[in-house]
This record gives sequence, structure tokens and C-alpha cells, in this order.
Amino acid sequence: MNTTWDSEDSFWKRTIVYSVIAAVVVVGGGAFYYFKFIKGGKPAEVQAPVAQAPATPEAPAEPEHHPVPTSADAKPLPALNDSDPSIAQDLAGLFGKKSIDQMLAPEQVIRHIVVTIDNLPRTKVAEQMRPVKATGGETVTVANGDTITLSADNYARYAPLIKLVQNTNTQQLGALYLRYYPLFQQSYEDLGYPGQYFNDRLVQVIDHLLQTPDLRGPIELKQGKVFYEYADPALESRSAGQKLLLRMGPDNAAAIKKKLRELKMFVTTSQDPPKGGAGSAAGAGESATAPPGGPESSAGPAPQPLPNDQAKPTGPAK
Repeated sequence: MNTTWDSEDSFWKRTIVYSVIAAVVVVGGGAFYYFKFIKGGKPAEVQAPVAQAPATPEAPAEPEHHPVPTSADAKPLPALNDSDPSIAQDLAGLFGKKSIDQMLAPEQVIRHIVVTIDNLPRTKVAEQMRPVKATGGETVTVANGDTITLSADNYARYAPLIKLVQNTNTQQLGALYLRYYPLFQQSYEDLGYPGQYFNDRLVQVIDHLLQTPDLRGPIELKQGKVFYEYADPALESRSAGQKLLLRMGPDNAAAIKKKLRELKMFVTTSQDPPKGGAGSAAGAGESATAPPGGPESSAGPAPQPLPNDQAKPTGPAK
């Protein structure tokens, strides 16, 4: 059976760079009333409350801000709407022309990358705005009576993608991102985020994806009205991006997460990750490997959504 899963499988074949760090501190205070008792047994006289300035709540904590340095490539950028040939050529130089020709949707590349990244923490994605072409094939499942599970054979479908991800040089990928960053920023503001910083959103989304649980063992599915769904409500309620990682299998997802950690290090520090692997161990706030025994007992609650992530999928401004 073809499912929306099959059309979404192509996400990771081109999501080249790709949750929320925000806190609100609430404080309050009250006015204290002071009473003075008169000596000599007279009734206590209650004085008027002492006027006090109202307590000033502390300002909400600012979300982390991650400014990007100026690209070392001084070559002028094309206009956003004319950038497809240029970025497609540069991506081909990084990933190989054959891979890019097979995977990349050649129109509005930067706008579609930005929309896709912004959509990953949401429950739905804008299918018509994906930066990659659809991938053929069907999701592989196993039926045992009335029970349907995601087959481990399904994970093998991602082998070419995982090899491509593992062989990608993070420094070169980051340099390409920095070169085109003004166009990524322009596209992000065109989505309806004037004055907000796309690199901050990218870091939020990477953090969100790194919180995807590492599930071992069969994942049970159920037949929805039209498409397969996760039988466990805790899994089905997760974001589109986290569900994509779940169905890739734990080993493939671990490879994606490793590259995401490396990319996050670059876009927040502009430095290469240490050789041997800053990306191998889970960082603070990330999901640890779930114990064996089935996903229903180990998935845990879904992380809180990022700001505006309950909104409908976004798309380029008309």
C-alpha cells in the first residue's frame, strides 16, 4: 500500500542543513501591610497600608541567538528568485551531479528548503513545497494476524541516503550554507517572520529532531482512514520530522543525528566538530536510546512544540 510515508521518504535526501530554546520567567510580589499597636491597652490602631512600588516581573528569557559570520566567498549572490541555477550547481559540486539530478526539485530550491525546515517540527508538512523529488517504492510492513508492524527490511531502503549523508563534508556543507545565508534569511522573512533569524530557527529544528526517541524493536502500525498510522498515540502525536526519523530505523536515524550535531556545531560556532566524534554521544536534552521491550513503554511524552508549530504548514509568500 502506498502511504503518505512514501512521499515523505524523500525529505532527508535533500534537507541539507536540518528545538525550542525559550523560557519565560514569571515572578510576582504583593504589598505588605504593617500594623502599629498603641501601648496602654487601647485598641490597636490600624494604619493605612504603606504604599509600595509594584513588583516588576523579570523580563522573559531571550531565545538563544546564533548569528552567522560573513561568508568567505565574496562572489556576488544572485537574486532569490534567480538563484536556482547557482545553488543547484553548488550542490552538485558538494553531493555529485548525479545525486542532485536524481533528488533535487529544480524550482524555488532555497524557498522550498526553508519551508521544509520550518515545517519539520509541525504535525503536517507542505508536500507541494518539498525541495526533493518523490521516491518510488512502498513502505515495507509485516502482518501477523491483526497486528501490523514496520518491517526492518524497510530500513534498507535508506542505505543510499545514509551513505550520502555520512560522506558529506560538514565544513563544505556549512560553507555553502553561509554563502547563501542572505537568501535563506530573505526567504524566511517572506514566510511571515519579519525580523526573525532563520539560523535560530534552524538550530531550534535540529534540537527538536535530536529529541526523537531511539526505539528498538518492532513499531506497531494501524490502518487509518486512508493511510497507515502509528498505533501508539505517543508516537503518532509526534511531529512530521520526528516520525520521519522513526521510520528510518534506529541505526539510520543515529547517522542522521550525528550529522545534525556536526551541522549544529558549525552553524553556532563556525567550527568543525572534533574528529572521532562529537556527534556520537547524545547531548544535553537529547533522547537517549530506549530500552528493549517495545516502543509503547519507552517512547515517553512528545517534546513540547516550538513556537507556532501548531500552525498550518507554511509556504512561500505569494
